[in-house]
Amino acid sequence: MDRAGEEEPPPPAGRQDEEEDELELLARRQRKEKRELQAKIQGMKNTVPKNDKKRRKQLLDDVTKLEAELERRHREELEKLKETLPEQNKVCVEDFSATINIARLELEGTEQIQPPRLSKAQKRRDKKAALEKEREERIAEAEIENLTGARHLESQKLAHILAIRQLEIKQIPSDGHCMYRAIEDQLKEQQNSWSVATLRSQTAEYMRSHGDDFLPFLTNPNTGDLYSQEEFEKYCYDIANTAAWGGQLELRALSHILKTPIEVVQMDSPPIIVGEEYSRKPLILVYMRHAYGLGEHYNSIKPLLDMTTENS
Repeated sequence: MDRAGEEEPPPPAGRQDEEEDELELLARRQRKEKRELQAKIQGMKNTVPKNDKKRRKQLLDDVTKLEAELERRHREELEKLKETLPEQNKVCVEDFSATINIARLELEGTEQIQPPRLSKAQKRRDKKAALEKEREERIAEAEIENLTGARHLESQKLAHILAIRQLEIKQIPSDGHCMYRAIEDQLKEQQNSWSVATLRSQTAEYMRSHGDDFLPFLTNPNTGDLYSQEEFEKYCYDIANTAAWGGQLELRALSHILKTPIEVVQMDSPPIIVGEEYSRKPLILVYMRHAYGLGEHYNSIKPLLDMTTENS
């Protein structure tokens, strides 16, 4: 019988099946790793606020590096497997490579892998942590900027002015109550215990009962007209019941209430003194125009630390 026209027999079925199993396992694992990376990237995106351009740019760079690293490793694994196969089976590797690439494109283009569902409590904790981290970064950036900014220069000048008088700034929180807190702090040094709430209510009451002394200095910021009686009542109410910022009018009222002069030290102007008609030792505040992003701020003062140490 003539066998010259017969085809070459195929390779043993067992060996071919093993090779295809290896390719299938590799493709399956690589697709799984790609999905896991997409889920990780989504989680990273959720922790960065959309309006934080600097951190969003850094996130994009990190994501690009992670994807490139995974892509490189997958190519190397495929090439390594290809080297172990007989020449006639390498076409299968190319087919599986194409399959893997198609799966990768589908994941990137049409399937958005979502992270595991989080509880509402966990979402709140994650949001709080992200906001706290963002706040800390803003503070750090602001501190760097302030080293050469108006706040730093103002602090230096005020420190020099106060040092001549053997005084230094005592920091007061910036919470809307700073002027009243600075007065409260100064009164403690004179053994007087007035709370911020009491100072505010007494100021509102004094201004309300002496309206003719204060109304001519209050104008509506939208119209420029003098306050009406109704607007003045609202102004006094806010003094007593909100964190409304205090200024020179409130200082004038407080000097009469306490029967004490109040001196305000500034950077580029001579000190302002209200209540000069009173003979008591003045309360001293420091007015800072550039202390915080929101604007003006009052601090208290204390004896210069170096002088206190030397004299002790």
